[in-house]
Amino acid sequence: MTDLPHSEGTAISDRLDMLVLDAQALAGQGESAAVTLEWVLAQLHERAFGLFLLILALPCCIPFLYGIPQVVALPLMFVSAQILAGRQTPWLPGKLGARSVSSEGLANLARRAGPWLRRIEAISRPRLGSLTRAPADRLVGLALVLFSASILVPLPGTNTVPGFAVVVVAMGLLQRDGLLVIVGTVLGTAWIGTLLFAGATLVSLIRTWLGV
Repeated sequence: MTDLPHSEGTAISDRLDMLVLDAQALAGQGESAAVTLEWVLAQLHERAFGLFLLILALPCCIPFLYGIPQVVALPLMFVSAQILAGRQTPWLPGKLGARSVSSEGLANLARRAGPWLRRIEAISRPRLGSLTRAPADRLVGLALVLFSASILVPLPGTNTVPGFAVVVVAMGLLQRDGLLVIVGTVLGTAWIGTLLFAGATLVSLIRTWLGV
């Protein structure tokens, strides 16, 4: 991966604000009020992997939000799979890249997420950097694929925890903070384990009720 740490560029929260301004400027030029994921990806340059993961996962952190998490989950999974495969820059196929988000929605997202991102930036620093580089980042990519898949589960509130886990991991990758990567991975893995346990318990109860 080629994402740069915080110390080598603009703060993550500020970069998100800059992206919003670019989207609003595009809308102000008479273009569509919505921007495509392909356009968003093109604006991220050298920090594309981490920032794109972050932008896609942030809407998933909102509890009981339906529609948007399911829209971004597939691109999120696709980009995560590219980390697993060892790609240096992310890419989206035409249909996924053509999915759009309104510039107003992007602005609302940045406004709501900004304070939380700044708190994470304040406590993060480069440490355990080997977890953010090859070959360990491929294991992180595998975890992100699983977390993204769990966002697709059509149950109330199932997007929030894995979405937050992806945000923490993405911040860890951007900040070269392996501790954040660990925290996000443990959080997401615990959530998947909870889902599997709950599913197995439900199946067992149904089989008992049916007398199977």
